[in-house]
Amino acid sequence: MKVTVVGLGLIGGSMAIGLRKTGLASELIGIDLNKTNAAKAVELGIVDKVLPENEALAKADLVILAIPVNATCALLPSVLDAINSQATVIDAGSTKNLICKSVANHPKRKQFVASHPIAGTEYSGPEAAFYGLFENKTNIICEQEKSAEESLAVAKKVFAALKLNTIFMDAVEHDKHVAYVSHLSHVSSFLLGQTVLDMEKDEKNIFDLAGSGFASTVRLAKSSPDMWAPIFEQNAEYLGQALAEYIMHLQRFQYHLMKREGKELHKIMTKANEIKRVLG
Repeated sequence: MKVTVVGLGLIGGSMAIGLRKTGLASELIGIDLNKTNAAKAVELGIVDKVLPENEALAKADLVILAIPVNATCALLPSVLDAINSQATVIDAGSTKNLICKSVANHPKRKQFVASHPIAGTEYSGPEAAFYGLFENKTNIICEQEKSAEESLAVAKKVFAALKLNTIFMDAVEHDKHVAYVSHLSHVSSFLLGQTVLDMEKDEKNIFDLAGSGFASTVRLAKSSPDMWAPIFEQNAEYLGQALAEYIMHLQRFQYHLMKREGKELHKIMTKANEIKRVLG
C-alpha cells in the first residue's frame, strides 16, 4: 500500500514508522510545509521521499493527515479532491466535529474516516517519532456510518497494525468527552507552568526545589502551542464548560484553605481519590 503522510511530526512520523515496521506500507511519501522537518524525515528513514502535494496525493492508496486541526479543516476538502476513487483518507485530529463538518457534503466524503488515535508525548517534530507510540492506546472513529465499508476496512487494518484499540463515537460526543479527559489537563498544565514561571521572577531557586510531582504535572506544558491552540479554539464550547467546573472546584478548595478547614480539604481529596477506581 502506497501511503502519503501529511505532517511529519510525532504523530505522522510514528504512524509512518509503524506502518513500515509492520510491512503494511510498500512506499511512504511525505508532505510537510516545514522543509527542515521534511528533510529530517527522509534522513531518518521515516518516509522514502517528499513530493509536491498534488503528486503525493495522486499516488496514494492511503493518506494520513497528521497536522493541526485547523489545518486539517482547511486542507481536507482539497485532499479529497486530489485522491483517486479507490484511496482512503484518515486524520489524527484531537477534535472531530468541525473536521467532519468541513467535508459533510463533499462528493468523496465516504473515502474519509474521521479518527483520533489518543497517543502522544510532550515532544514534537520528526525526531520525536518512534515505533510503539500507539501500542495499547485507544483510537476513536467518528461518523463511521458516513465512511465507505472499503475505507473503514483500510482504516481498521492500519489501526490494528499500530496496535490501537478502536472504538466508535459520535463526533459531538467525542469533543465533549475529550474536553474533560484530555484538553482540560493540557490547559491546567500550561497554566501551572505559567504560574510557576511568573513566581520564578522573584523566587530564583524555585526550580531547584521542584520535585517529581511538579515535573509530572507540568510535563504537558512542553507540548506544541502550534498544535494545541487550534484544538482549544475548535473545542471552545466544551472546554469552556470543563474549565468553568474546574475553576469552581479550585475556588472551593481555596475557600476552605483560607479558613484553615483541614477536614474539608481532606474530604475533597478523599473524594478525588476515587479516580483510582477508574484509572487503576
